[in-house]
Amino acid sequence: MSEELRWVTEQLRQSSRESARLEAELIVAHILQKARHELYAHAQELVTPAEHTQICALVERRCQGEPLQYLLGYTEFHGCYLRLTPAVLIPRPETEELVELILARYSNPPADVLDLGTGSGAISIALARAWPQSSFVAVDISVEALALARENAVRNGVAERIRFVWSDWFSAISGKFDLVVSNPPYVRTEYLERAPRELHYEPKAALDGGPEGLDALALIIQESPTYLHAGGALYLEIGSDQGRSVRALLQRTRAFTEIEIYRDLAGYERFARAVRATRCLS
Repeated sequence: MSEELRWVTEQLRQSSRESARLEAELIVAHILQKARHELYAHAQELVTPAEHTQICALVERRCQGEPLQYLLGYTEFHGCYLRLTPAVLIPRPETEELVELILARYSNPPADVLDLGTGSGAISIALARAWPQSSFVAVDISVEALALARENAVRNGVAERIRFVWSDWFSAISGKFDLVVSNPPYVRTEYLERAPRELHYEPKAALDGGPEGLDALALIIQESPTYLHAGGALYLEIGSDQGRSVRALLQRTRAFTEIEIYRDLAGYERFARAVRATRCLS
């Protein structure tokens, strides 16, 4: 098994994988159905020819740029185990930071939460685990994404508190919420055309935010006041160079107060927060 790990690591390293050793461990452990630490506890065990063939197939796909999370079929997000397929965006560490930002702002959890563009269900599931008294509506335009999100909610024990709804943003939504949160498409179209290979495996609809990356953000900002209680908050993940534009969009609605832009751990502007004013600002 140790020889197999060395071989896989070298193949990935030659393909410029920055975390070649870690990825090698994950791939080998996945095929052998072992935990990573067990690879070292059983280092002298031999890999069968059939297992080697399976490992080779995953290594080849990884070297071609296919994301590791799709190869393994799962990822971990804020303590949650999420199954993944190419039907949904791979949850990023920045989105975990968004969840942390939201949790830190609430001493009393909001009663009703709307998650727009839920994808794998990552945000709703993480918040539902932290807020056992809150109720959630999670929407997506992708039927495949909603099915996967439901499965992930069941796996993480929160399915009874999340209602999954097919909706083109707010089109099938009624009522008001205390919190609206979204990680919408915010990548510029022209960037996607020259993006790294790995990005092309993910659903374009979950990434492409239009010419300036602001199409979905502008729509959500414009329509969300209708669906927020007075004093309810809107949280958004945004592009690293979109802070000024998003602030302007929020101000232009004249429906929000406490408009704030937050930086991620890398120092980039990454999140927006705004509170629904009691009445439209003059």
